[in-house]
Amino acid sequence: MNWKTIKFYLRLYWIRALLGTIITVVFIVLTIVLFHGMKAWRESESYLRQSQLAMAPLQMFIWGVMGIIQGTVYVFMMYWLFYKRGATTFTQTGKKSIAGETIGITWSDVIGMDEAKQEALEVVKLIKDRAELQRIGGKILRGILMLGPPGCGKTYLAKAIATEAGMPFISMSGSEFVEMFVGVGAGRIRSLFKKARELAELKGGCLIFIDEIDAVGAQRAADRGFGGQTETNTTTNQLLVEMDGLKEKDLNVVIIGATNMPESYLDEALLRPGRFDRKIYVDLPGLDDREKLFAYYLKKVQYDEKDVKIDRLAKIAVGYSPADVANIVREAALIAVRHKKDTVTMKEIEEARERIALGIKRRIKMSEQEKLLTAYHEAGHAVVTYMLAPGKDVFKATIIPRRETGGATWTPEKEESLIKDQRDLLAEIKICLGSYAAEKIKFGFTSAGVEGDFQTALRIAHSMVWRWGMGKSGLIGNFYALLSGRSGQQSLISEETKARLDQDVQDILNNCLKEAEELLTRERRLLDRFSQELFNKEELNYDEIENIFKEFGKART
Repeated sequence: MNWKTIKFYLRLYWIRALLGTIITVVFIVLTIVLFHGMKAWRESESYLRQSQLAMAPLQMFIWGVMGIIQGTVYVFMMYWLFYKRGATTFTQTGKKSIAGETIGITWSDVIGMDEAKQEALEVVKLIKDRAELQRIGGKILRGILMLGPPGCGKTYLAKAIATEAGMPFISMSGSEFVEMFVGVGAGRIRSLFKKARELAELKGGCLIFIDEIDAVGAQRAADRGFGGQTETNTTTNQLLVEMDGLKEKDLNVVIIGATNMPESYLDEALLRPGRFDRKIYVDLPGLDDREKLFAYYLKKVQYDEKDVKIDRLAKIAVGYSPADVANIVREAALIAVRHKKDTVTMKEIEEARERIALGIKRRIKMSEQEKLLTAYHEAGHAVVTYMLAPGKDVFKATIIPRRETGGATWTPEKEESLIKDQRDLLAEIKICLGSYAAEKIKFGFTSAGVEGDFQTALRIAHSMVWRWGMGKSGLIGNFYALLSGRSGQQSLISEETKARLDQDVQDILNNCLKEAEELLTRERRLLDRFSQELFNKEELNYDEIENIFKEFGKART
């Protein structure tokens, strides 16, 4: 331990050192007094010594009982204050720092998100090599803000930064600051940054990670009179002050914030330069990243390498986060154990995905008529998707009831797309209405099972007309922006315009339904074959579906 460390601990714990010194001096004085008292007692008269010896056991018993009571109360109070509360006062935080080396999460453990990792790697280099930055007159980053959907690895990436930087790491949640009493959150902010500055001075740097920072950094507003908003505003103000206060001393303290909320939800003052200087967007993984994720998590379980097709899993998992992928593999392993199997196969993975998405299979026996109706319903989705939506795959169809659904057809995108064009949107509507058309062609009537399909189709068509100018009448503009949700105010859209827009919506739905009906009528034999196979087996996987379409010469190139 060098002199710098000794001075740091003396400055940090000088009160304890002083109390220890005082107690030591008092003990020495009491020892001297006791020594002289014993000497005087031996030189006193014999009858006086005998009377004092007679009273000694009772006095010792009373003192012992009082000492035990006082010691118990003291230990209980210290245990509650320091261990249970984790702090010395109500406004202090009891979070302990973790050495970066002990976290043990490296870059290799962070799968995918190469762009985000590159941004984070630059931050780590700046934190570790400040001299090079200062040589050219640069300033160390004060804050890093991670934005993205939940489950994409923001916390994991923050831990990897701490491991690579090798600095103390303090992790807290934004909800741990705000309390019902005004001023408590601000006090905890001060306590957190004080601890971080002390660690930075001792260890050469410190990282503060605030997860769900939107709980403490949301936009400030006027208090409505109940005090809750005042507490939130006060906490946010203190966070802003502390981030600016880091400039007073050139301490290597970096704040990492993470949130699932949009950037616009946070207070503008928090986002300005000098506070959160760097923004890292951690988005959903792409196709290549999903392949790496499945390969990474499957290595942790025993799986059949010949049966499990990782590339196919990555294709059907469009829109899945890393947490979703990990959950599927974990659930598949549990299903394999439940079925007393030694390895995880594609069947267990598919069942795990269905269980997570739709719930467990319901123990309900459908009638033959219901099964046949559901089979044609799902066959309508599958045939329309295969024939009219080349950008989608028909991965699986099932008529086994799960949760509130009687069946399901998985039609994942072949490739991710940031923006859907008019053709993609119309294809989505046709797929939704394919079930309605199939039921009508086969039975001459339809069922209530099309409710969800109608809802999706109507939502897409409504957005096409009201928001994106894709209606037949040629009305252009985002009419949603003119709708007023406030009471007492009139909408800025005339009733005539609303009627034209609504008619455009119905035109789109009717045209898509007409195309779906024409296709299914033309391919009636294919529709009947698919429905009958699904009725008999209750589930059709990717290869079985492909074989059915190949029988009718409909194989895709």
